[in-house]
This record gives sequence, structure tokens and C-alpha cells, in this order.
Amino acid sequence: MAVKVTSIRGFNDVLPVDSGLWSHIEGNARKVFATYGFSEVRLPVLEKTDLFLRSIGDTTDIIEKQMYTFTDLHGDSLTLRPEGTASLVRAYIEGKLYTEPVARLFYTGPMFRYERPQKGRYRQFYQIGAEVLGEDSPVLDAEIIEMLWVLMNALGVDGVEIEVNSLGCSACRPVYKERLLGFLREKTDCLCENCARRIETNPLRALDCKVEGCKEATAQAPSVVDSLCQACSEHFSGLKEALELRGVPFKVNSRMVRGLDYYTRTTFEVTARAGGALGAQNAVAAGGRYDGLVEELGGPATACFGFAIGMERLAMLVDKTLAKKPPLAYLIPMGEKARTKAATLSRGLRELGQRVIVDYRGGALKGCMKRADRVSADFALILGDDEIEAGTVTIKNMKEGGQTSLDLKSPAVVAAHIGGNVGN
Repeated sequence: MAVKVTSIRGFNDVLPVDSGLWSHIEGNARKVFATYGFSEVRLPVLEKTDLFLRSIGDTTDIIEKQMYTFTDLHGDSLTLRPEGTASLVRAYIEGKLYTEPVARLFYTGPMFRYERPQKGRYRQFYQIGAEVLGEDSPVLDAEIIEMLWVLMNALGVDGVEIEVNSLGCSACRPVYKERLLGFLREKTDCLCENCARRIETNPLRALDCKVEGCKEATAQAPSVVDSLCQACSEHFSGLKEALELRGVPFKVNSRMVRGLDYYTRTTFEVTARAGGALGAQNAVAAGGRYDGLVEELGGPATACFGFAIGMERLAMLVDKTLAKKPPLAYLIPMGEKARTKAATLSRGLRELGQRVIVDYRGGALKGCMKRADRVSADFALILGDDEIEAGTVTIKNMKEGGQTSLDLKSPAVVAAHIGGNVGN
């Protein structure tokens, strides 16, 4: 027997048992995003490494140890995208979308990071992201956070909590970094190896560290909100006021920083009380403002705000029974003459949007019915000699029992019966 080929660790298949739920989530996201004026973009999974080196930050975990990077046959360094915002900004610049006043864009697809696989966190993971480019109002920030909150409600996610913070701007963040650095230098011995190593280059990361020792050491760290300049302070106040006016529940978390260096001013995170469903970390979505990134990557100065949702993590929180599919009909033709009739009937049903599987294996009816049961068919449609002679099709309800006969030449009548009886 040949050696079985298996998937790469941390790279998972999304099989039919879950793909329906994923489609349900993505479909709801598309509907909600459309009501807020968003359009979809499709982005490549492979980018020039320089894109991420210039955008994410040299001292982030992603750049230091998580990127899948290789040199191609032409000697170019390429990277599987570890996140979607940099790629979207690159497309925004390259496609000259900045010629429009404001761009509202969303994307879906896989991202790649080399990190330890754990519950809800994998090396290939899927995201739904939404970004607004060309607007700097804190009311816009509140509107997009509201959009995410609306989506969570539409999906029936319980216990949603939204935390917000401000990281300041290029004028006031250096002031805060110096205050924080002075505090952390006295705590170096209490910090983990990574935080101690990066204390001079990226002190904010210590606030986001999940190591208990770092949490304790930074518990009394100065708050970034206390160091905001007047413009950033007013922007943050505007965000909070706009969220309150919209009835979006939130709380301020002055310790919250993002793992990517391009964030400015507003940053936020959405968590869910999932009873352990998400493992050690309960974040479902996160994002913020990144007003300098377009300019950093060669475009015009552009204010931007956006977020990304972790699909695997969100899927753990959504009730699978909500992802309803149309009823499945399993059509069983008994004999050659019946197969001809089955082709016509199945085509007519499919044109009406009905899900149909035709059994081509043949054999005894009992075996065909077993196969119908194995694929979880809602109805078995039987075409035997008696049905052909009578011009009918026998419809058996696989879930609740009972059967009836309907006109073989009326797919609309058959489809109406199937669609009107499932679950009744």
C-alpha cells in the first residue's frame, strides 16, 4: 500500500460538515458590508517580502519569526501574506483607487503565519477584512465598529464585548514611549525574554504580552491615553461619543495595543465570552486606524481605518444549525427508461434551485435508500416501472416518513412539495 500523504501541520481542510457554516458567515458578512457601501477586492496570497517589511514593523513577532518567505527562481524574495491590510493598501495604490474620495473595501481569504498551532489559531487561517481609505473622522471609526457589532448580532454570537483604545499619533506616541520605557527599564528582570530583548525597540509590545510575569510587571504601567496630544484626545473622545450615540456597547482598555506597528489613534478588539470555545485567547476580530501606511508604501497621505475577523474563531461561536441548506432530494431511477426520465426531472428541479443527487449505481431499491440516508437526503424520489407507466414520481420523506406520488412532468409541483415539507 502506498504511503498516505497528509496535510501540513497547522494547515487544515474545511470539509462539507463545516463549509456550509463558513458560507453562512461569509454570506452574512457580504450582506452587512453591502449595507454600509463596501465593495469586494480579491487579493493575491503571495507578495513581495518588502511589502511586509515596510508595513508591519521590524520588531514584531510576524517579521521576526512567523513569515513564510522564500526566494523564487529569479532571486526575488516572496512571502505568503501574514495579514491582509498591507496587501489591500498595495492594491489601493497600484490600482490608483485614491482618485476616488473614499474607498470602502473588503476581502476574504487565507493568511499564513508560522506559529504554534492551537485551538482557533493555525498556520493557515482565514480572515474577513474591511477597510475604509480616505476618511479620518472618529465618527467613521464608530460606524465601522458598529458594522462589525451588527454582523456579530446577525450571526447570533453571544457575549460580544468591544474594547477600544487610542495609540496616539507620530507627535504624541514618542512621548508615551519614553514614559513607558522609563517604567519598563526598572522592570526588566521581571519581563520575559522577548519583551526584555525588545524593550528599547518596541516597548509597547510588553503591554500585549500574554506571559503572566509580564502582565504582573506592567500592571501599573503608565496609560497611553494620559499622553495623548490635544488632537488625538479629541479624536478619541469623538469616537466614544459616536459609539454611545449609536448604542454600541464598549469599554476603554488603555493597555490594549496591536501587534502591527502601522496602527495610529483608534485601536479596538472584539471578544466573546465563549465558555472556553476559543481556547486561551478569546479575540474574534480586531483593527484600528493606520493613517500613515498608504504614504509609507508610496501612495498619497491617506487616512485609513479597518479590521479583520478570524474565520476559524468566529465559526466556533456560530450555531451550525443556522447555516440551513435547501432540502436535498435523492433521485433513484430503477432501469434505463427511468434514467432518461430522471435526467429530465433532475434538470427541471435544478433550474428551480432544488438540490438533487441522482443515484447512478443502481441495484436493489433497499441499497439505493441506504445511500440516500448516508448523504442525509431529506427526500428520496423513486422512479420505477410502475411510476414510469403512471407518469408519476414517488416522493418519500426520509426524515419523518410518509410518501406521496406527483406528476413526473411537473418539476415545479415536485419542488414545491419538497421545499414546503422539509422540517414540517
